[in-house]
Amino acid sequence: MNVWIAIGATALGCYAVKLTGLLVPAGVLERPLVRRLAALLPVALLAALTAQQTFADGQTLMLDARAAGLAAAAVALILRAPFLLVVAAAVAVTAGVRAVGG
Repeated sequence: MNVWIAIGATALGCYAVKLTGLLVPAGVLERPLVRRLAALLPVALLAALTAQQTFADGQTLMLDARAAGLAAAAVALILRAPFLLVVAAAVAVTAGVRAVGG
């Protein structure tokens, strides 16, 4: 039963956040600072999620095959590779390191 309470609370919270966003006056959303924050916030959240999923295992810091895959993706991005090639490089390096036993 606790799981359903958590699901219900999460659904209500998501609805409240969406409703709050709809109730904000348009003039506030047109301010340069708000526009800049709205553009940068998804990037920051994605970077934080990537770091947490790559380098954390519960409460401990882990450096394993995922870190090697992320490094390969970063190199591919620096070399301006297409997105599918970036993903493929990350997958290949991660799988290769895990196959070797790292």
